[in-house]
Amino acid sequence: MIFSFAKIGNLALENRLIRAATFEGLCDQKGNPGKAYAEFYGYLAKQEIGAIITGFAFVEKEGRAVHPGQAGIDEIDKIPLFQNVTDRVHQEGGKIILQIAHTGRQTSSKATGGKVWGVSGKKSPYFQSEPQMLDHDKITEIIHHFAMSSCYAREAGFDGIQLHGAHGYLIHQFLDPKINRRADIFGNRTEFLHRVIAAIREKCGVDFPLLIKISADEKDRKGFRKTIAFLDTQPVDAIEISYGSMENALNIFRGKSLPLDIISLYNFRYRSENPVRRWLWKKLAAPVLSRKIIAFSPTYNLEYAKIARELTSKPIICVGGFRSGTEIEHALSKRDTDFVSLCRPLLCEPDFVKKLKKDIRYRSKCQDCNICAVMCDSEFATRCYHGHEDWNH
Repeated sequence: MIFSFAKIGNLALENRLIRAATFEGLCDQKGNPGKAYAEFYGYLAKQEIGAIITGFAFVEKEGRAVHPGQAGIDEIDKIPLFQNVTDRVHQEGGKIILQIAHTGRQTSSKATGGKVWGVSGKKSPYFQSEPQMLDHDKITEIIHHFAMSSCYAREAGFDGIQLHGAHGYLIHQFLDPKINRRADIFGNRTEFLHRVIAAIREKCGVDFPLLIKISADEKDRKGFRKTIAFLDTQPVDAIEISYGSMENALNIFRGKSLPLDIISLYNFRYRSENPVRRWLWKKLAAPVLSRKIIAFSPTYNLEYAKIARELTSKPIICVGGFRSGTEIEHALSKRDTDFVSLCRPLLCEPDFVKKLKKDIRYRSKCQDCNICAVMCDSEFATRCYHGHEDWNH
């Protein structure tokens, strides 16, 4: 099943393994991709992965993340820069999909250089910014940005786009009843997403592959089911199932360790140059943080993929905790998911798919240490800190 032919919309894939969106940290302050970004994806394209989904690119400056080096697809002038990337990937025989996003309240005015916008005025406990509640004019503007960014991606040669509707970013904020308590039409949790999808289809047509990534939440399974049922009625070509929000980011990624020293040095919320403060944070605050962390377990989002599979005939992509060919093959053969997407195994071993071709029982060398995830807050490009030497170099 892993190496069986499949399609997402009109996009043909040679196998059912997808590189999940993974932050790169390789763009300049304006979100322009350069040589390093193109080389990064050109190298991945050689690895026989069914399709590559990029790290999230902002659709407008006020929707960019706090992470340095984020890509942006917010201006028409960026089309030729991204064309260099897609040309490189296609020359290597790869398929590449651009993930697009707006952070909403999960950012800072320092990062955006402007306002922080929210579905409501309720601030994020983690990001701590005071958001300005979106009015109808600003919502309409953001919907337009999503549509235009999708068109820029199509013109730049991407094989499709993925809406980032997960991890607490703006689309997810509209879907989340704990945040979206609006009294207007957008109090309907799916109205904003419905309009974004419709605007993209109007601008880009029905044939341009459109994927979406959403988060599951064990505290709101009813809401998750409603979102899947809604997406079943929409012109989207595949649904990727992830988990949680950036409020407890390590529960998105899971892991077998909590790298406290790295967090105290680089995390935008907790970092300090004062060694005494770092020591106090590790002794007093970190134990509280640790109690909120969900332990790593294999294929940890598969139960939600199964729920989605019951509610829609659209292709399901499952990400999270897949570390061996045996696990992947089992999930696919039981039809619990149609595709499996991978993040850290491909950071650790970009040639992981090739290794699976040689031995279906092969297990990733990824140590699930979470250092790569924490270091996304640093000025360094994302990489594995224990794995593939050539890749890390």
